[in-house]
Amino acid sequence: MSPDVHHHRSLSVVVDHAHEIDAALGRAIETLQQTAVANPCCGILVTREAAGQYTVAHDTSVPFGFTQQRIA
Repeated sequence: MSPDVHHHRSLSVVVDHAHEIDAALGRAIETLQQTAVANPCCGILVTREAAGQYTVAHDTSVPFGFTQQRIA
């Protein structure tokens, strides 16, 4: 029997204009949702690192099937 291994992934999102944020974050979240279905261990956390800079990541503090936001 093999151990239950989960590969948590994160994506960096950088935008130059405010009108780009929703589409760029939406694409990143969709990408991680697809990989989460294969390994349903956690949800997705979107972190605003700075103006126009975000990290979108699988995070065990977020329940599977949910997406949460925070400001670093």
